[in-house]
Amino acid sequence: MKPVIASVTVPHPREEVYDFLDVLGNQEAFTDHFLIDWKLSGPRAGIGAQARMRVRTPGPEDLDMKVIAAERPQKTVEEAVGANGRRRTRGTYLLEQLPGGTKVTFELLWLEAPLAERLAAPFTRAVTRRANAKALRRLVEVLAHQALTESRRRTTRRPAPTERQREKGEAR
Repeated sequence: MKPVIASVTVPHPREEVYDFLDVLGNQEAFTDHFLIDWKLSGPRAGIGAQARMRVRTPGPEDLDMKVIAAERPQKTVEEAVGANGRRRTRGTYLLEQLPGGTKVTFELLWLEAPLAERLAAPFTRAVTRRANAKALRRLVEVLAHQALTESRRRTTRRPAPTERQREKGEAR
């Protein structure tokens, strides 16, 4: 089957976006509209990070995903196995630095697919394209929320006591 490609531009530096995507468990926050019940194993980030999740469909459909390649800050590649081993896919995040942000492109390539999915390829690809496009739109929201949370955390920290406060015992 032909690959499915979705892209989005985020107003964050490429290294920041890469560091977020490199932690496999972070993907749950923007893919949970179609991938649920994540269970992580292996290293937290980078090559070897693994997750088992379920596709939100009628009936059980487990996926096992593993990060197989990572090139900071431009690319991370993961392979997934589903359909009781009959479907193998490779997902690649490519990050391109732009003025004022980063273009995130996700490509999903089918390495193997069950006969029914191959016969219904246009439908399968359309559903997958829609789900991945929505995931990338949600990634923009998740990164914005994360940036806002970090900004608030930095601005609400109590300043270090002054020398005078320490002398008077006012420092806590």
